[in-house]
Amino acid sequence: MSMVANTDERAGSEEPPDTGAAHPTPEEAAEERHRLTAAQGLAALSLDAMASVAYGPESIVLVLAAAGAHGLGFTLPVTLAIAALLAVLVASYRQVIAAFPDGGGSYAVAKRHLGRRTSLVTAASLVLDYVLNVAVSVTAGVAALTSAFPSLYDQRLWLCLAVLVVVTAVNLRGIVESAKWFMVPTAVFVGSILVLIAVGLFRSAPVSTEAAAGHASVLADNATTVGALLLLKAFAAGCSALTGVEAVANAVPSFRVPRAKRAQRTEVALGALLGVMLIGLSVLIGRFHLQPVEGVTVLAQLADASLGHNWAFYVVQFATVVLLALAANTSFGGLPVLMGLLARDNYLPHVFGLKADRQVHRHGVLALAAVSALLLVFSGGDVNTLVPLFAIGVFVGFTICQVGMVRHWRLERSPKWRGKALLNGFGAVLTGVSAVVVTATKFTEGAWLIVLALPLLVLAFEAVHRAYGRIGERLELGRVPEAPRRCHSLVVVPVSSLSRLTSKALTAAVSLGDEVVAVTVTQPDAEGRRAAESLRRDWELWNPGVDLVELPAPHRALGEPIVSYVRELADRHPDNRVTVLIPEVEPAHVWQRLLQNQRGAVVAHAVRRDTDAVICRLRFRLGPDPERAGKAGKSATRG
Repeated sequence: MSMVANTDERAGSEEPPDTGAAHPTPEEAAEERHRLTAAQGLAALSLDAMASVAYGPESIVLVLAAAGAHGLGFTLPVTLAIAALLAVLVASYRQVIAAFPDGGGSYAVAKRHLGRRTSLVTAASLVLDYVLNVAVSVTAGVAALTSAFPSLYDQRLWLCLAVLVVVTAVNLRGIVESAKWFMVPTAVFVGSILVLIAVGLFRSAPVSTEAAAGHASVLADNATTVGALLLLKAFAAGCSALTGVEAVANAVPSFRVPRAKRAQRTEVALGALLGVMLIGLSVLIGRFHLQPVEGVTVLAQLADASLGHNWAFYVVQFATVVLLALAANTSFGGLPVLMGLLARDNYLPHVFGLKADRQVHRHGVLALAAVSALLLVFSGGDVNTLVPLFAIGVFVGFTICQVGMVRHWRLERSPKWRGKALLNGFGAVLTGVSAVVVTATKFTEGAWLIVLALPLLVLAFEAVHRAYGRIGERLELGRVPEAPRRCHSLVVVPVSSLSRLTSKALTAAVSLGDEVVAVTVTQPDAEGRRAAESLRRDWELWNPGVDLVELPAPHRALGEPIVSYVRELADRHPDNRVTVLIPEVEPAHVWQRLLQNQRGAVVAHAVRRDTDAVICRLRFRLGPDPERAGKAGKSATRG
């Protein structure tokens, strides 16, 4: 049963109960240490949203620049509208966390209130957004780096892949470890932006314009009117700053007890910091009458104007580079948890629901890294290729989540439910309009890929679900199975020579089965016949009490003769349980696996593919060389 389904009884609770045990066991205490505090959650799950202040205000300015200097005067009103939407989203996701403390965010809401198909659309949109966030964040960070050091521009793809490897490696150590690594860059970035805003508010004019000097302005000439469509496009473009707001709700299980309360505090802190930074930067844009120019970011111009072209300017730029590069960590914190929920609902392979040490969804982390690497290679490390695809998916998830929460309040009818439903309904209208506008304006720039990928991903989820359904029917899951019964067991042991491995294999076989037979495949050439004759002679001298059957191989195939023999045994004795026990050597060192001939793997594949026999692969572990171990012991004794 899905973890999401288990939350239904608690849905609607304003203050979720503390799910932690009063006296946790040592194992539970150790597990809790690998979960997030509120501060760590802010570092691990908010990097996407925090880093968006580097390109959110710039997106607004670039759109309004089409209306000239008059258009730039609307930067603050548009930003205030986005901040209002941010407040709506934070309030909404705070309620999502309370209602669905087992995580899943928009997916959990849609699954309970809007049906299976809608929940899959939400999950698909979140998956696409998380994957694109990794690629966009990494390429944007590297783009900022190559802007400071142009000589690295031709190596940007390799730099992107290197950053991706580092972020993936850190997340494989656990989400708490990644949070510890990223707390300092997050604090430096947020602190530098707040200082920039505070200092800038006390200046009546830019202290420096050196960063923009010599760069061409992109401001339109002779434009004096601002239409509603332009404002709508600016609003939709600036809403890219809202990506990542949903990550905390998706990853509630990653927090320490009380999980929901910690996640709610993290969500509120994220919304407050993001709102202050967006509004503050927009105020400075108007105060300094900033104009967008080619080759210099708006944030760099603001740092130049507020702090001067000195070491403080470079601190802001370096912090921006680092945080943009590491903003991918939001996806690594949220997507594996979401994939785990989908796996538990049988919409993804169950391997994505497994957790490794330190509460890591290792397979989800590696899958996210692999797909992101493909996107980076596809784009050549160019951020402009990926940006048109970004943010569409998250707006779809926002809208569905808001609609689901409206239905949630109507069903629950808790105190003040009408006001809450109205708030969510208003948010659904805003995010829905934004989704339509962003998709329409960027359709020819690559957004059509997202429009195509969403239904394909939903179809893939359903295909996996149907496959698990068929498997469940064949296994009769949920039914009382027939009583176990004993049947005659016949064990077939493939051998090629006499060795200690052969002896161990036969010992295991006679312990497993009522009847044991050894088989060897005879090659048709003279050398093969001599080897078979030698093995037969040695076998008779050894006399292990197990018959040796020679199987000719007319086509020199190794697996085909054994498969034919197993089929013959099954046809001759249909009530017997046939087991093929394949002895294999487990080397003492990993590199020694390259020396193996893989005969066991070939036989196992052929038997598994073409018969119903049980396959047992006996691993014989080789210890250290006795002679070397003896010499080492003597040396240690003399020492």
